[in-house]
Amino acid sequence: MDSHTAERSAQLPQLAEPRNPGMELDLDWVAAVQANTSAIERRCATLPGRRSVKKDHQAAWLLKAISLIDLTTLSGDDTEGRVRRLCAKARQPVNAGLLRELGMEGLTTGAICVYHDMIETAVQALKGSGIPVAAVSTGFPAGLSPFHLRVAEIEESVKAGAEEIDIVISRRHVLTGNWQALYDEMKAFRQACGDAHVKAILATGELGSLRNVARASLVCMMAGADFIKTSTGKESVNATLPVSLVMIRAIRDYYDRTGYRVGYKPAGGISKAKDALVYLSLIKDELGDRWLQPDLFRFGASSLLNDIERQLEHHVTGAYSAGYRHSMG
Repeated sequence: MDSHTAERSAQLPQLAEPRNPGMELDLDWVAAVQANTSAIERRCATLPGRRSVKKDHQAAWLLKAISLIDLTTLSGDDTEGRVRRLCAKARQPVNAGLLRELGMEGLTTGAICVYHDMIETAVQALKGSGIPVAAVSTGFPAGLSPFHLRVAEIEESVKAGAEEIDIVISRRHVLTGNWQALYDEMKAFRQACGDAHVKAILATGELGSLRNVARASLVCMMAGADFIKTSTGKESVNATLPVSLVMIRAIRDYYDRTGYRVGYKPAGGISKAKDALVYLSLIKDELGDRWLQPDLFRFGASSLLNDIERQLEHHVTGAYSAGYRHSMG
């Protein structure tokens, strides 16, 4: 992808994609899934050095990354004022003068992600922008509240205006190999979402092995997940390249078998522009350009946008700005 193609694709509307309807649980397919940890780690170790883009090409890829960010605030001290400021940042993610220089006026982030209590504030602040509100749900981040309350939380968030729901799975189902229970849980969450798209957070840092990550990914897609997501951002280990490679290849296998595309969202720990570029190159290599659109790929991030803006300012002016000059992101 050249710089002009990347710039144009950053402004493309979300493409119409048939929603993953799910399928019957296929335990034979699940049991056959393996993960060669050493081979996966070797492949990932080569990624940062293999895909190096500079100058206009780098700027174009960074603009693309902005359009794929779920700009997130998930803190206990969130206030309506903070959420409104974050929504303003989603509408105008980069200094207007920089965007004019780059020919990218109108660029926005992919979504805003908040707790349930902040949905109404975010929906009002984003009115008319076309930016969807995503809400974390199902007892986020641990997912240990009573099941009927987790389902009710989804329904309340959809009613409040969330167009996307980020649910957390029960890790114990994966750790004990109870794939039927995970499938039934995910299917119930998908049904509760109705027309809202559902992202299944696997909390991969707590699943014990890459094989468990691969199998959990597959089961969630069989149950109708629209996206699979690495982490809540609250675990000790969040998004990593090996985990991403495993999940991306599960998505590819599911597409090859069923014809339905499922999205991918790495979240937690991605705070530097250079890291975003590595993830984008991995997606391009493994899944192709179609997955480089907001309906199939998102970054879950809060500080990534600030570093991208600093890199774009350097590209335009030749100098880095101080971090404190940038609004919250």
